[in-house]
Amino acid sequence: MYVPGSTPAHRLDPRAKLAVQVAFALAAFAHTTPRGLVVATGVVAACLWAARTPPWEALDELRLLVPFLLAGPLVETVVLGPPWLAPEQAVAPALASYRTLLVVLVAAAYVRTTPTRESQAALQWFVPGKPGRALGLCVGLVARYLTVLRADLRRTRTAMRARLGDQLPVRERMRIVAVTGLGRVFDRSDRLALAMRARCLSWNPTLPRLRLGRADAVALALATALLAWAVAPLVASTGPLVWPLA
Repeated sequence: MYVPGSTPAHRLDPRAKLAVQVAFALAAFAHTTPRGLVVATGVVAACLWAARTPPWEALDELRLLVPFLLAGPLVETVVLGPPWLAPEQAVAPALASYRTLLVVLVAAAYVRTTPTRESQAALQWFVPGKPGRALGLCVGLVARYLTVLRADLRRTRTAMRARLGDQLPVRERMRIVAVTGLGRVFDRSDRLALAMRARCLSWNPTLPRLRLGRADAVALALATALLAWAVAPLVASTGPLVWPLA
């Protein structure tokens, strides 16, 4: 969720931050080795430092994703038959899970330091025309919709605990949260549809003007270096080009 601030990452152009995010994802998937992930971890640490986001706060935002990342290596460790456990089979899934975690941490730093309107303007700059406007509109609606839905669910759980609902069985608590949450979803959807019709499907049509500054040059240089690092294995595998003699 976006948090207002004046950190170096907040002052960057959203297009530069998107370039770093995409280049980092490509580099992380191209170098799923211990050495490559060590370098990627350093890049993630730099991104979190620029966003002034402690790792534990970013992980707290991703607490629902962490169990799934841990489940992959654990499942691969168990085999159906003697010796029943094969730790060596968990190495590749563990590296892949850690790579995914690094990519999501960079995305969390972006979301934490970039307003929705700036993200929408950046997407419409990358994809011009009606497709870009439709993509920007979808991203803006999803970002705003998920925020209010999370707040609704949080208020529902707080109200349930205030009424000693935390003493109910787990199944009953899940039922209460699910039913109340679905009711809030339908209510929010109706109000959102009314607002979109009132605005003729236009949500914040006047977007902020994007300008690249000196600090963005550093981010673009980092994105270029990450992209070159991602392409390096592909270039090395193809070998040097040999031009036929005339």
